[in-house]
Amino acid sequence: MTKKNYKSNNTDPPFSGKYYDCHETGMYHCVCCEAPLFSSEHKFDSSTGWPSFFQAIAKSNVVTREDMSHGMRRVEVRCGACDAHLGHVFPDGPKPAGVRYCINSTALQLKKQ
Repeated sequence: MTKKNYKSNNTDPPFSGKYYDCHETGMYHCVCCEAPLFSSEHKFDSSTGWPSFFQAIAKSNVVTREDMSHGMRRVEVRCGACDAHLGHVFPDGPKPAGVRYCINSTALQLKKQ
């Protein structure tokens, strides 16, 4: 997999990605186009096995759309710059936002501070 060809709609197996248990400080960028997506300051342990964030850097940096695949109704998260699949967002995150961006490690690149 190279940065430029990652456009998968696949999901990492839980607890398999390099960032699900990462506690380093920095900015998470899109692996395809390097757009900034999430800050480590907004990352939290959701115990789901995927990197989880309660907010994006900016609403325009991520876009959402309905995903009816696999017999489920979910909200898909895509990169606002290049449309790469990032993961899904769920309404069970911490307050005050109440959302959990559940993102695939393979879609991210951490640039450490």
